[in-house]
Amino acid sequence: MTSPSNFATHEVFNQPPALEGYNLFTSDRVLAETVEREGAGDAAASLTAFGAKLGTAEVIDLGRQANTYLPVLKSFDRFGHRTDRVEFHPSYHQLMALSVEQGLQGSPWEHLLTGGQPQPGAVVARLAGTYMMTQIEAGHGCPITMTNAAVPALLFQHDLAKEWVPRILSRKYDGRFIPAKEKTGVTFGMGMTEKQGGTDVRANTTVAEPVGAGGPGAEYRVTGHKWFFSAPMCDAFLVLAQAPGGLSCFLMPRFTPDGEVNPIRIQRLKEKVGNRSNASSEVEFQAASAWLIGEEGRGVRNIIEMATYTRLDCAVATAGMMRQAVAQAVHHCSYRTVFQKKLIDQPLMANVLADLALETEAATALSFRVARSFDRAESNEQEAAFRRIMTPVAKYWVCKRAPNLAYEAMECLGGNGYVEEGIAGRIYREMPVNAIWEGSGNVMCLDVLRALSREPDALNVVIDELETSRGANRAFDGALDALKDAFTDLAGLEGRSRQIVEMMAKLEAGAILIRHAPEYVSDAYCATRLGRDWGDIYGTLPAGVDQRAILERARVVR
Repeated sequence: MTSPSNFATHEVFNQPPALEGYNLFTSDRVLAETVEREGAGDAAASLTAFGAKLGTAEVIDLGRQANTYLPVLKSFDRFGHRTDRVEFHPSYHQLMALSVEQGLQGSPWEHLLTGGQPQPGAVVARLAGTYMMTQIEAGHGCPITMTNAAVPALLFQHDLAKEWVPRILSRKYDGRFIPAKEKTGVTFGMGMTEKQGGTDVRANTTVAEPVGAGGPGAEYRVTGHKWFFSAPMCDAFLVLAQAPGGLSCFLMPRFTPDGEVNPIRIQRLKEKVGNRSNASSEVEFQAASAWLIGEEGRGVRNIIEMATYTRLDCAVATAGMMRQAVAQAVHHCSYRTVFQKKLIDQPLMANVLADLALETEAATALSFRVARSFDRAESNEQEAAFRRIMTPVAKYWVCKRAPNLAYEAMECLGGNGYVEEGIAGRIYREMPVNAIWEGSGNVMCLDVLRALSREPDALNVVIDELETSRGANRAFDGALDALKDAFTDLAGLEGRSRQIVEMMAKLEAGAILIRHAPEYVSDAYCATRLGRDWGDIYGTLPAGVDQRAILERARVVR
Protein backbone atom coordinates (compact mmCIF):
# COMPACT_ATOMS: atom_id res chain seq x y z
CA MET A 1 0.00 0.00 0.00
CA THR A 2 1.33 3.43 -0.93
CA SER A 3 2.06 5.73 1.99
CA PRO A 4 0.16 9.08 1.87
CA SER A 5 3.44 10.91 2.41
CA ASN A 6 4.75 9.47 -0.87
CA PHE A 7 1.55 9.89 -2.83
CA ALA A 8 2.70 12.29 -5.57
CA THR A 9 0.11 12.59 -8.34
CA HIS A 10 2.15 14.64 -10.76
CA GLU A 11 5.33 16.56 -11.45
CA VAL A 12 5.17 20.35 -11.83
CA PHE A 13 6.81 21.34 -15.09
CA ASN A 14 6.35 23.74 -18.02
CA GLN A 15 5.88 26.61 -15.59
CA PRO A 16 8.13 29.69 -15.83
CA PRO A 17 10.33 30.71 -12.92
CA ALA A 18 9.35 33.83 -11.02
CA LEU A 19 10.60 37.07 -12.56
CA GLU A 20 12.83 38.17 -9.70
CA GLY A 21 16.50 38.63 -8.93
CA TYR A 22 17.00 41.11 -11.76
CA ASN A 23 17.94 44.78 -12.06
CA LEU A 24 14.98 46.91 -13.14
CA PHE A 25 17.28 49.54 -14.63
CA THR A 26 20.05 47.67 -16.42
CA SER A 27 17.61 44.99 -17.64
CA ASP A 28 15.47 47.60 -19.40
CA ARG A 29 17.17 48.75 -22.61
CA VAL A 30 14.52 51.35 -23.35
CA LEU A 31 14.64 52.96 -19.91
CA ALA A 32 18.44 53.14 -19.85
CA GLU A 33 18.51 54.75 -23.30
CA THR A 34 15.72 57.15 -22.34
CA VAL A 35 17.45 58.35 -19.16
CA GLU A 36 20.63 59.10 -21.10
CA ARG A 37 18.79 60.82 -23.95
CA GLU A 38 16.66 63.01 -21.72
CA GLY A 39 19.55 64.41 -19.72
CA ALA A 40 19.90 62.25 -16.61
CA GLY A 41 22.85 60.11 -17.61
CA ASP A 42 24.77 61.18 -14.49
CA ALA A 43 22.15 59.38 -12.39
CA ALA A 44 22.84 55.99 -14.02
CA ALA A 45 24.89 54.66 -11.09
CA SER A 46 22.24 55.61 -8.53
CA LEU A 47 19.47 54.18 -10.68
CA THR A 48 21.44 50.98 -11.23
CA ALA A 49 21.79 50.48 -7.50
CA PHE A 50 18.10 51.25 -6.95
CA GLY A 51 17.06 48.92 -9.76
CA ALA A 52 19.07 46.07 -8.26
CA LYS A 53 17.46 46.60 -4.87
CA LEU A 54 13.93 46.66 -6.30
CA GLY A 55 14.43 43.48 -8.29
CA THR A 56 15.14 41.29 -5.28
CA ALA A 57 12.60 38.68 -4.30
CA GLU A 58 12.28 40.31 -0.87
CA VAL A 59 11.32 43.76 -2.19
CA ILE A 60 9.04 42.35 -4.86
CA ASP A 61 7.16 40.49 -2.12
CA LEU A 62 6.71 43.71 -0.16
CA GLY A 63 4.40 44.83 -2.96
CA ARG A 64 2.31 41.69 -2.58
CA GLN A 65 2.12 42.07 1.18
CA ALA A 66 1.10 45.74 1.04
CA ASN A 67 -1.82 44.81 -1.20
CA THR A 68 -2.83 41.76 0.83
CA TYR A 69 -2.83 43.33 4.29
CA LEU A 70 -4.75 46.51 3.61
CA PRO A 71 -4.90 49.77 5.61
CA VAL A 72 -7.31 49.72 8.54
CA LEU A 73 -9.08 52.77 9.97
CA LYS A 74 -8.82 53.11 13.73
CA SER A 75 -11.40 55.78 14.56
CA PHE A 76 -11.21 55.27 18.33
CA ASP A 77 -8.85 53.77 20.87
CA ARG A 78 -9.98 51.00 23.22
CA PHE A 79 -11.19 53.55 25.77
CA GLY A 80 -13.41 55.38 23.28
CA HIS A 81 -11.18 58.36 22.59
CA ARG A 82 -11.25 59.65 19.03
CA THR A 83 -7.97 58.81 17.24
CA ASP A 84 -8.60 59.14 13.46
CA ARG A 85 -5.60 57.03 12.55
CA VAL A 86 -4.92 54.56 9.76
CA GLU A 87 -2.87 51.46 10.49
CA PHE A 88 -0.63 50.09 7.72
CA HIS A 89 1.15 46.79 7.33
CA PRO A 90 4.94 47.03 7.90
CA SER A 91 5.52 46.31 4.18
CA TYR A 92 3.91 49.64 3.30
CA HIS A 93 6.30 51.52 5.57
CA GLN A 94 9.26 49.60 4.13
CA LEU A 95 8.25 50.62 0.60
CA MET A 96 7.82 54.22 1.70
CA ALA A 97 11.30 54.15 3.24
CA LEU A 98 12.82 52.81 0.02
CA SER A 99 11.18 55.54 -2.06
CA VAL A 100 12.17 58.33 0.31
CA GLU A 101 15.75 57.07 0.58
CA GLN A 102 15.97 57.27 -3.22
CA GLY A 103 14.60 60.82 -3.15
CA LEU A 104 11.35 60.07 -5.00
CA GLN A 105 9.55 62.38 -2.56
CA GLY A 106 11.46 65.51 -3.62
CA SER A 107 15.01 65.13 -4.97
CA PRO A 108 14.57 67.68 -7.82
CA TRP A 109 14.09 70.41 -5.19
CA GLU A 110 17.17 69.69 -3.09
CA HIS A 111 18.94 72.74 -4.52
CA LEU A 112 16.53 74.87 -2.47
CA LEU A 113 18.42 73.87 0.67
CA THR A 114 21.69 75.31 -0.62
CA GLY A 115 20.42 78.17 -2.74
CA GLY A 116 22.13 76.70 -5.81
CA GLN A 117 20.82 75.76 -9.23
CA PRO A 118 18.71 72.67 -9.96
CA GLN A 119 20.71 69.58 -10.80
CA PRO A 120 20.54 68.97 -14.59
CA GLY A 121 18.19 66.10 -15.35
CA ALA A 122 16.92 65.94 -11.77
CA VAL A 123 13.26 65.51 -12.75
CA VAL A 124 14.07 62.79 -15.28
CA ALA A 125 16.27 60.98 -12.73
CA ARG A 126 13.58 61.06 -10.06
CA LEU A 127 10.95 59.82 -12.49
CA ALA A 128 13.18 56.98 -13.67
CA GLY A 129 13.15 55.83 -10.06
CA THR A 130 9.37 56.28 -9.95
CA TYR A 131 9.03 54.30 -13.20
CA MET A 132 10.84 51.37 -11.57
CA MET A 133 9.28 51.57 -8.11
CA THR A 134 5.77 51.63 -9.59
CA GLN A 135 6.49 48.26 -11.17
CA ILE A 136 6.96 46.85 -7.67
CA GLU A 137 4.08 48.65 -5.91
CA ALA A 138 2.08 51.64 -7.09
CA GLY A 139 -0.24 52.50 -4.20
CA HIS A 140 2.34 53.95 -1.82
CA GLY A 141 3.45 56.19 -4.68
CA CYS A 142 0.41 58.40 -4.07
CA PRO A 143 1.81 60.21 -1.00
CA ILE A 144 5.31 60.11 -2.53
CA THR A 145 4.01 61.90 -5.64
CA MET A 146 1.99 64.44 -3.67
CA THR A 147 4.92 65.24 -1.40
CA ASN A 148 7.15 66.08 -4.34
CA ALA A 149 4.40 68.09 -6.01
CA ALA A 150 3.62 70.09 -2.86
CA VAL A 151 6.94 71.93 -3.06
CA PRO A 152 6.14 74.27 -5.99
CA ALA A 153 2.79 75.15 -4.40
CA LEU A 154 4.44 75.90 -1.04
CA LEU A 155 6.87 78.24 -2.77
CA PHE A 156 3.98 80.69 -3.24
CA GLN A 157 4.24 81.31 0.52
CA HIS A 158 7.84 81.85 1.58
CA ASP A 159 7.46 81.50 5.34
CA LEU A 160 5.56 78.22 5.05
CA ALA A 161 8.05 76.90 2.48
CA LYS A 162 10.95 77.79 4.76
CA GLU A 163 9.39 75.73 7.54
CA TRP A 164 8.15 72.72 5.58
CA VAL A 165 10.36 72.21 2.50
CA PRO A 166 13.46 71.09 4.49
CA ARG A 167 11.30 68.47 6.19
CA ILE A 168 10.03 67.26 2.82
CA LEU A 169 13.53 66.95 1.39
CA SER A 170 14.82 64.74 4.19
CA ARG A 171 15.62 61.27 2.88
CA LYS A 172 14.70 59.68 6.20
CA TYR A 173 11.18 58.30 6.21
CA ASP A 174 9.36 58.68 9.50
CA GLY A 175 5.98 56.95 9.76
CA ARG A 176 5.29 57.91 13.36
CA PHE A 177 2.08 59.77 14.24
CA ILE A 178 3.67 62.72 16.01
CA PRO A 179 4.00 66.48 15.27
CA ALA A 180 6.07 67.28 12.18
CA LYS A 181 8.64 69.29 14.10
CA GLU A 182 9.59 66.11 16.00
CA LYS A 183 10.02 63.94 12.89
CA THR A 184 13.01 63.17 10.68
CA GLY A 185 10.95 63.67 7.52
CA VAL A 186 7.39 64.39 6.40
CA THR A 187 4.92 63.55 3.65
CA PHE A 188 2.15 65.63 2.08
CA GLY A 189 -1.33 64.90 0.76
CA MET A 190 -4.06 67.01 -0.77
CA GLY A 191 -7.79 67.60 -0.47
CA MET A 192 -9.60 69.21 -3.39
CA THR A 193 -12.83 67.51 -4.38
CA GLU A 194 -16.17 67.45 -2.58
CA LYS A 195 -19.36 65.44 -3.00
CA GLN A 196 -21.31 68.05 -4.92
CA GLY A 197 -18.52 69.31 -7.18
CA GLY A 198 -15.88 66.74 -8.06
CA THR A 199 -13.76 68.30 -10.80
CA ASP A 200 -15.65 71.58 -10.43
CA VAL A 201 -13.74 72.70 -7.34
CA ARG A 202 -15.25 76.19 -7.54
CA ALA A 203 -18.45 74.54 -6.31
CA ASN A 204 -16.73 73.63 -3.04
CA THR A 205 -18.66 74.55 0.11
CA THR A 206 -15.90 74.03 2.69
CA VAL A 207 -15.27 77.40 4.35
CA ALA A 208 -12.19 79.00 5.91
CA GLU A 209 -12.52 81.78 8.46
CA PRO A 210 -9.48 83.86 9.46
CA VAL A 211 -8.41 83.64 13.09
CA GLY A 212 -7.25 87.26 13.01
CA ALA A 213 -6.85 89.68 10.15
CA GLY A 214 -6.18 86.88 7.68
CA GLY A 215 -4.05 87.18 4.59
CA PRO A 216 -1.07 85.28 3.13
CA GLY A 217 0.52 82.95 5.65
CA ALA A 218 -2.14 83.62 8.28
CA GLU A 219 -4.05 81.01 10.28
CA TYR A 220 -7.66 80.13 9.41
CA ARG A 221 -10.25 77.68 10.74
CA VAL A 222 -11.54 75.32 8.07
CA THR A 223 -14.93 73.63 8.35
CA GLY A 224 -16.40 71.26 5.77
CA HIS A 225 -15.56 67.99 4.05
CA LYS A 226 -13.53 66.30 1.31
CA TRP A 227 -14.95 63.41 -0.67
CA PHE A 228 -11.50 62.14 -1.75
CA PHE A 229 -8.67 62.74 0.70
CA SER A 230 -5.77 60.47 -0.14
CA ALA A 231 -3.13 59.32 2.29
CA PRO A 232 -4.74 60.75 5.46
CA MET A 233 -1.72 59.77 7.58
CA CYS A 234 0.45 62.34 5.83
CA ASP A 235 1.88 65.09 8.02
CA ALA A 236 0.22 67.95 6.15
CA PHE A 237 -2.17 68.59 3.28
CA LEU A 238 -2.86 71.22 0.66
CA VAL A 239 -6.60 71.91 0.92
CA LEU A 240 -9.04 74.08 -1.02
CA ALA A 241 -11.65 76.07 0.91
CA GLN A 242 -13.80 79.16 0.43
CA ALA A 243 -12.20 82.12 2.22
CA PRO A 244 -13.84 85.57 2.38
CA GLY A 245 -11.93 86.47 -0.78
CA GLY A 246 -12.86 83.33 -2.73
CA LEU A 247 -11.57 79.81 -3.24
CA SER A 248 -8.15 79.58 -1.61
CA CYS A 249 -5.36 77.10 -0.95
CA PHE A 250 -4.32 76.23 2.60
CA LEU A 251 -1.66 74.17 4.34
CA MET A 252 -3.40 71.98 6.90
CA PRO A 253 -1.05 70.06 9.23
CA ARG A 254 -2.05 66.85 11.00
CA PHE A 255 -1.00 68.44 14.32
CA THR A 256 -1.44 72.04 15.41
CA PRO A 257 1.64 74.05 16.50
CA ASP A 258 0.88 73.32 20.17
CA GLY A 259 1.11 69.58 19.52
CA GLU A 260 -2.62 68.78 19.51
CA VAL A 261 -4.13 66.58 16.81
CA ASN A 262 -5.85 68.82 14.26
CA PRO A 263 -9.62 67.99 14.07
CA ILE A 264 -9.45 66.17 10.71
CA ARG A 265 -12.12 63.50 11.16
CA ILE A 266 -11.72 60.42 8.96
CA GLN A 267 -15.24 59.21 8.13
CA ARG A 268 -14.25 56.08 6.26
CA LEU A 269 -11.67 54.61 3.88
CA LYS A 270 -12.62 54.23 0.24
CA GLU A 271 -13.06 50.68 -1.02
CA LYS A 272 -11.35 51.21 -4.35
CA VAL A 273 -11.11 48.99 -7.41
CA GLY A 274 -7.31 49.14 -7.20
CA ASN A 275 -4.66 51.26 -5.48
CA ARG A 276 -5.59 49.31 -2.39
CA SER A 277 -2.40 49.68 -0.37
CA ASN A 278 -2.99 53.45 -0.35
CA ALA A 279 -5.55 54.72 2.14
CA SER A 280 -7.91 57.09 0.37
CA SER A 281 -10.52 58.54 2.67
CA GLU A 282 -13.53 60.76 3.23
CA VAL A 283 -12.96 63.39 5.89
CA GLU A 284 -14.64 66.24 7.72
CA PHE A 285 -12.85 69.29 9.07
CA GLN A 286 -14.22 70.54 12.38
CA ALA A 287 -12.72 74.03 12.51
CA ALA A 288 -9.32 72.58 11.63
CA SER A 289 -6.33 74.92 11.72
CA ALA A 290 -4.80 75.78 8.35
CA TRP A 291 -2.53 78.46 6.93
CA LEU A 292 -3.23 80.43 3.74
CA ILE A 293 -0.84 79.93 0.83
CA GLY A 294 -0.62 83.11 -1.23
CA GLU A 295 -3.60 85.41 -1.49
CA GLU A 296 -7.26 84.63 -0.95
CA GLY A 297 -9.05 83.71 -4.15
CA ARG A 298 -5.95 82.22 -5.83
CA GLY A 299 -6.56 78.68 -4.71
CA VAL A 300 -7.00 77.11 -8.13
CA ARG A 301 -3.78 78.63 -9.44
CA ASN A 302 -1.83 77.41 -6.43
CA ILE A 303 -3.22 73.88 -6.32
CA ILE A 304 -2.87 73.50 -10.10
CA GLU A 305 0.85 74.07 -9.69
CA MET A 306 0.83 70.93 -7.57
CA ALA A 307 -1.44 69.07 -9.99
CA THR A 308 0.88 69.83 -12.91
CA TYR A 309 3.58 67.74 -11.27
CA THR A 310 1.27 64.95 -10.17
CA ARG A 311 -0.07 64.67 -13.73
CA LEU A 312 3.44 64.05 -15.03
CA ASP A 313 3.85 61.36 -12.37
CA CYS A 314 0.60 59.77 -13.54
CA ALA A 315 1.96 59.43 -17.08
CA VAL A 316 5.39 58.12 -16.08
CA ALA A 317 4.07 55.73 -13.43
CA THR A 318 1.56 54.33 -15.90
CA ALA A 319 4.31 53.77 -18.45
CA GLY A 320 6.23 51.95 -15.72
CA MET A 321 3.32 49.64 -15.01
CA MET A 322 2.98 49.01 -18.74
CA ARG A 323 6.64 47.97 -18.77
CA GLN A 324 6.09 45.53 -15.90
CA ALA A 325 3.00 44.05 -17.57
CA VAL A 326 4.92 43.47 -20.81
CA ALA A 327 8.00 42.16 -19.00
CA GLN A 328 5.86 39.59 -17.20
CA ALA A 329 4.15 38.53 -20.43
CA VAL A 330 7.38 38.21 -22.42
CA HIS A 331 9.03 36.33 -19.55
CA HIS A 332 6.14 33.89 -19.23
CA CYS A 333 5.93 33.25 -22.95
CA SER A 334 9.69 32.71 -23.21
CA TYR A 335 9.41 29.66 -20.93
CA ARG A 336 5.94 28.26 -21.55
CA THR A 337 5.66 25.53 -24.21
CA VAL A 338 2.36 25.02 -26.05
CA PHE A 339 1.88 22.74 -29.06
CA GLN A 340 5.58 21.78 -29.03
CA LYS A 341 6.76 25.40 -29.35
CA LYS A 342 7.55 28.16 -26.90
CA LEU A 343 4.65 30.61 -26.74
CA ILE A 344 6.92 33.46 -27.79
CA ASP A 345 7.69 31.54 -31.00
CA GLN A 346 4.02 31.12 -31.92
CA PRO A 347 3.36 33.69 -34.70
CA LEU A 348 0.13 35.07 -33.25
CA MET A 349 1.52 35.39 -29.73
CA ALA A 350 4.68 37.03 -31.04
CA ASN A 351 2.49 39.58 -32.84
CA VAL A 352 0.62 40.39 -29.64
CA LEU A 353 3.75 40.72 -27.53
CA ALA A 354 5.56 42.88 -30.07
CA ASP A 355 2.53 45.16 -30.33
CA LEU A 356 2.43 45.55 -26.54
CA ALA A 357 6.15 46.31 -26.50
CA LEU A 358 5.72 49.00 -29.16
CA GLU A 359 2.98 50.70 -27.15
CA THR A 360 5.08 50.63 -24.00
CA GLU A 361 8.19 52.07 -25.64
CA ALA A 362 6.10 54.88 -27.14
CA ALA A 363 4.51 55.66 -23.77
CA THR A 364 7.94 55.74 -22.14
CA ALA A 365 9.38 57.98 -24.85
CA LEU A 366 6.50 60.45 -24.68
CA SER A 367 6.29 60.74 -20.89
CA PHE A 368 10.04 61.19 -20.40
CA ARG A 369 10.25 63.79 -23.15
CA VAL A 370 7.71 65.77 -21.15
CA ALA A 371 9.80 65.14 -18.02
CA ARG A 372 12.77 66.75 -19.75
CA SER A 373 10.69 69.88 -20.35
CA PHE A 374 10.15 70.14 -16.57
CA ASP A 375 13.91 70.09 -16.06
CA ARG A 376 14.44 72.91 -18.57
CA ALA A 377 11.29 75.03 -18.33
CA GLU A 378 12.76 77.62 -15.97
CA SER A 379 15.56 78.60 -18.31
CA ASN A 380 13.96 77.89 -21.69
CA GLU A 381 10.70 79.52 -22.83
CA GLN A 382 10.13 76.94 -25.55
CA GLU A 383 10.45 74.09 -23.07
CA ALA A 384 8.05 75.89 -20.72
CA ALA A 385 5.52 76.19 -23.55
CA PHE A 386 6.03 72.52 -24.47
CA ARG A 387 5.43 71.57 -20.84
CA ARG A 388 2.15 73.47 -20.62
CA ILE A 389 0.72 71.80 -23.72
CA MET A 390 2.21 68.32 -23.62
CA THR A 391 1.78 67.46 -19.93
CA PRO A 392 -1.99 66.97 -20.27
CA VAL A 393 -1.48 65.40 -23.70
CA ALA A 394 0.87 62.75 -22.30
CA LYS A 395 -1.25 62.14 -19.22
CA TYR A 396 -4.36 61.71 -21.38
CA TRP A 397 -2.96 59.29 -23.93
CA VAL A 398 -0.62 57.13 -21.85
CA CYS A 399 -3.25 56.59 -19.16
CA LYS A 400 -5.96 55.84 -21.74
CA ARG A 401 -3.91 53.16 -23.48
CA ALA A 402 -2.80 51.38 -20.33
CA PRO A 403 -5.86 49.42 -19.09
CA ASN A 404 -6.34 47.53 -22.34
CA LEU A 405 -2.61 46.80 -22.53
CA ALA A 406 -2.67 45.42 -18.98
CA TYR A 407 -5.60 43.17 -19.82
CA GLU A 408 -3.92 41.87 -22.99
CA ALA A 409 -0.69 41.18 -21.10
CA MET A 410 -2.71 39.34 -18.46
CA GLU A 411 -4.27 37.17 -21.14
CA CYS A 412 -0.79 36.20 -22.35
CA LEU A 413 -0.28 34.55 -18.96
CA GLY A 414 -3.51 32.61 -19.27
CA GLY A 415 -5.17 31.53 -16.04
CA ASN A 416 -1.98 32.27 -14.11
CA GLY A 417 -2.51 35.94 -14.88
CA TYR A 418 -5.98 35.94 -13.34
CA VAL A 419 -5.02 34.79 -9.86
CA GLU A 420 -3.85 36.99 -7.02
CA GLU A 421 -0.50 35.28 -6.44
CA GLY A 422 0.87 37.07 -9.48
CA ILE A 423 1.23 40.78 -10.18
CA ALA A 424 -0.80 40.96 -13.41
CA GLY A 425 -4.17 41.33 -11.68
CA ARG A 426 -2.89 44.06 -9.39
CA ILE A 427 -1.52 46.02 -12.35
CA TYR A 428 -4.80 45.64 -14.21
CA ARG A 429 -6.80 47.02 -11.29
CA GLU A 430 -4.31 49.83 -10.81
CA MET A 431 -4.32 51.10 -14.39
CA PRO A 432 -7.57 53.13 -14.48
CA VAL A 433 -6.75 55.30 -11.47
CA ASN A 434 -4.14 57.49 -13.14
CA ALA A 435 -6.58 58.35 -15.91
CA ILE A 436 -9.15 59.45 -13.32
CA TRP A 437 -7.02 61.17 -10.68
CA GLU A 438 -5.54 64.62 -11.22
CA GLY A 439 -8.02 65.33 -14.01
CA SER A 440 -9.96 62.85 -16.12
CA GLY A 441 -9.52 62.46 -19.87
CA ASN A 442 -12.00 65.18 -20.75
CA VAL A 443 -10.36 67.57 -18.30
CA MET A 444 -6.97 66.93 -19.90
CA CYS A 445 -8.34 67.69 -23.36
CA LEU A 446 -9.98 70.90 -22.13
CA ASP A 447 -6.74 71.90 -20.42
CA VAL A 448 -4.91 71.55 -23.73
CA LEU A 449 -7.47 73.81 -25.44
CA ARG A 450 -7.30 76.36 -22.62
CA ALA A 451 -3.52 76.45 -22.76
CA LEU A 452 -3.60 76.94 -26.51
CA SER A 453 -6.19 79.72 -26.24
CA ARG A 454 -4.06 81.57 -23.69
CA GLU A 455 -0.82 80.95 -25.53
CA PRO A 456 -1.42 80.25 -29.25
CA ASP A 457 2.29 80.34 -30.06
CA ALA A 458 2.80 77.28 -27.87
CA LEU A 459 1.28 75.14 -30.61
CA ASN A 460 4.07 76.27 -32.91
CA VAL A 461 6.63 75.01 -30.41
CA VAL A 462 5.07 71.55 -30.55
CA ILE A 463 4.64 71.58 -34.33
CA ASP A 464 8.20 72.77 -34.87
CA GLU A 465 9.54 69.87 -32.84
CA LEU A 466 7.41 67.43 -34.80
CA GLU A 467 8.69 68.93 -38.06
CA THR A 468 12.24 67.91 -37.18
CA SER A 469 11.19 64.28 -37.79
CA ARG A 470 9.55 64.96 -41.16
CA GLY A 471 10.87 63.12 -44.18
CA ALA A 472 11.87 59.88 -42.48
CA ASN A 473 8.49 58.15 -42.55
CA ARG A 474 5.61 58.67 -44.94
CA ALA A 475 2.93 57.70 -42.42
CA PHE A 476 4.31 60.20 -39.93
CA ASP A 477 4.38 62.98 -42.51
CA GLY A 478 0.77 62.35 -43.49
CA ALA A 479 -0.38 62.35 -39.87
CA LEU A 480 1.48 65.58 -39.17
CA ASP A 481 -0.25 67.26 -42.10
CA ALA A 482 -3.59 66.02 -40.79
CA LEU A 483 -2.88 67.47 -37.35
CA LYS A 484 -2.04 70.88 -38.81
CA ASP A 485 -5.23 70.76 -40.87
CA ALA A 486 -7.24 69.96 -37.75
CA PHE A 487 -6.23 73.28 -36.21
CA THR A 488 -7.33 75.25 -39.28
CA ASP A 489 -10.94 74.28 -38.56
CA LEU A 490 -11.74 75.94 -35.24
CA ALA A 491 -15.45 75.16 -35.38
CA GLY A 492 -16.38 72.47 -32.90
CA LEU A 493 -12.78 72.16 -31.70
CA GLU A 494 -13.88 71.17 -28.19
CA GLY A 495 -16.01 68.31 -29.48
CA ARG A 496 -13.06 67.01 -31.50
CA SER A 497 -10.46 67.57 -28.82
CA ARG A 498 -10.02 63.92 -27.87
CA GLN A 499 -9.15 63.10 -31.46
CA ILE A 500 -6.74 66.02 -31.69
CA VAL A 501 -5.01 65.30 -28.38
CA GLU A 502 -4.61 61.67 -29.41
CA MET A 503 -3.00 62.77 -32.67
CA MET A 504 -0.61 65.06 -30.79
CA ALA A 505 0.42 62.27 -28.42
CA LYS A 506 1.00 59.66 -31.09
CA LEU A 507 2.88 62.09 -33.31
CA GLU A 508 5.20 63.21 -30.51
CA ALA A 509 5.88 59.58 -29.56
CA GLY A 510 6.46 58.74 -33.22
CA ALA A 511 8.79 61.71 -33.66
CA ILE A 512 10.95 60.59 -30.72
CA LEU A 513 11.08 57.01 -31.97
CA ILE A 514 12.04 58.16 -35.47
CA ARG A 515 14.94 60.18 -34.11
CA HIS A 516 16.19 57.81 -31.42
CA ALA A 517 14.81 54.26 -31.59
CA PRO A 518 15.90 51.52 -33.99
CA GLU A 519 14.22 51.79 -37.37
CA TYR A 520 12.34 48.53 -36.88
CA VAL A 521 10.62 50.12 -33.86
CA SER A 522 9.80 53.52 -35.38
CA ASP A 523 8.64 52.06 -38.70
CA ALA A 524 6.32 49.58 -36.98
CA TYR A 525 4.91 52.23 -34.66
CA CYS A 526 4.26 54.79 -37.39
CA ALA A 527 2.82 52.22 -39.78
CA THR A 528 0.26 51.06 -37.23
CA ARG A 529 -0.48 54.08 -35.03
CA LEU A 530 -0.19 56.77 -37.69
CA GLY A 531 -0.51 55.04 -41.06
CA ARG A 532 -3.72 53.08 -40.67
CA ASP A 533 -6.58 52.42 -38.31
CA TRP A 534 -4.97 49.41 -36.64
CA GLY A 535 -7.91 48.98 -34.30
CA ASP A 536 -8.20 48.66 -30.56
CA ILE A 537 -6.97 45.07 -30.34
CA TYR A 538 -3.28 44.37 -29.90
CA GLY A 539 -1.67 41.74 -32.09
CA THR A 540 -2.53 43.17 -35.51
CA LEU A 541 0.94 44.19 -36.68
CA PRO A 542 1.18 43.92 -40.48
CA ALA A 543 3.54 41.70 -42.43
CA GLY A 544 7.06 43.03 -42.66
CA VAL A 545 7.35 44.17 -39.03
CA ASP A 546 10.47 42.74 -37.39
CA GLN A 547 8.64 41.25 -34.42
CA ARG A 548 11.63 39.23 -33.25
CA ALA A 549 13.84 42.30 -32.95
CA ILE A 550 11.12 44.20 -31.08
CA LEU A 551 10.69 41.32 -28.64
CA GLU A 552 14.42 41.03 -28.01
CA ARG A 553 14.48 44.75 -27.23
CA ALA A 554 11.65 44.32 -24.72
CA ARG A 555 13.04 41.20 -23.05
CA VAL A 556 14.41 41.53 -19.50
CA VAL A 557 18.21 41.49 -19.79
CA ARG A 558 19.78 39.42 -17.00
